[in-house]
Amino acid sequence: MEQTNLTSERVAVEDAANVIEFYYEKGWTDGLPVVPATEERVREFLSAAGRSPSDVIGVVPTRGRVITAEKVAINAVMAGCRPEYMPVLVAVIEAMCEPEFNYHGSQASTGSSAQLIVVNGPIAADLEVNSGVNVFGPGVRANSTIGRAVRLINMNVTGGTPGILDKSTLGQGGKYSMCIAENEQASPWETLHVQRGYAATENTVTVFAVMSPLQVSDGASNSPEALLDNFALAMNGMRNGMGEFVIVMSPEHARLFRNAEWSKRQAMEYLHEHAAVSAEDLKRQGRLSGDVEPGDATDMQPLVKTSDGIVFLVAGGEAGGFSSLISRWGGGTSSRSITKVIKT
Repeated sequence: MEQTNLTSERVAVEDAANVIEFYYEKGWTDGLPVVPATEERVREFLSAAGRSPSDVIGVVPTRGRVITAEKVAINAVMAGCRPEYMPVLVAVIEAMCEPEFNYHGSQASTGSSAQLIVVNGPIAADLEVNSGVNVFGPGVRANSTIGRAVRLINMNVTGGTPGILDKSTLGQGGKYSMCIAENEQASPWETLHVQRGYAATENTVTVFAVMSPLQVSDGASNSPEALLDNFALAMNGMRNGMGEFVIVMSPEHARLFRNAEWSKRQAMEYLHEHAAVSAEDLKRQGRLSGDVEPGDATDMQPLVKTSDGIVFLVAGGEAGGFSSLISRWGGGTSSRSITKVIKT
């Protein structure tokens, strides 16, 4: 790693309380107090990722913003990360800066777009990324701070400040942090990164631009078909995906598929077929052009173009028939999830 000087502004303050207030005055927080980013701490984070301060991690051409390793490290420190999280953050930024992800569009939308970060591979256990009880909730440092660091980078580096570039009408809790791992022990299937062609021993991160999760409660279904029919009803009510849906399925729900010996592909294809809405409804809602015609009531339009647009993950606590449905922000081709290798 080439050693170069840090280029960010240095500020001297009298004590910790003044530091925290200084960050608030500058608008550099997400509304919560941040950890002061000292030069020593920033260099420790850079070293953990084998990066020089000036290394370009990603570029957002629409905004003319360059995200350097130094800026990633500073915001990681502020978020409360540990140095060993830094390679994960580098991979997240690399993923978000791929053109297909549409980093700028997802930030500037009036929708409630947030970044869902999924960590796969041995590193998830090494960093203790939560995949179990309360997987979307508070209490675990890795999940909370990795997602928070990405939000701070959005605000402090690429200009995604609420009310300025970020025009989200309602917002959502996931805009603070939404980082999880898969519960591989509870899953009857291959993990997301293996499904996408990576070895089980490789460390990856997958990033989705997503809307607010919808929790589906189902403790009654006793077959994969019954559960998936319930998911389809919920998806039909959301009607925002039209491109990609993420289903974060609890272990209790996943056991139905294990017991019935269903493959992930079977589940994807079944849900693709049954998560559909009639052309009549779409026309009445203005989502499909033209007048309602005979036959429209039975002309079913799938909510995702292909079964590959349905992404199954298994996560959460062992007890409880609860799963989350998460539609991709924007629908159609507005954004595509991206998987990147975590380089350690």
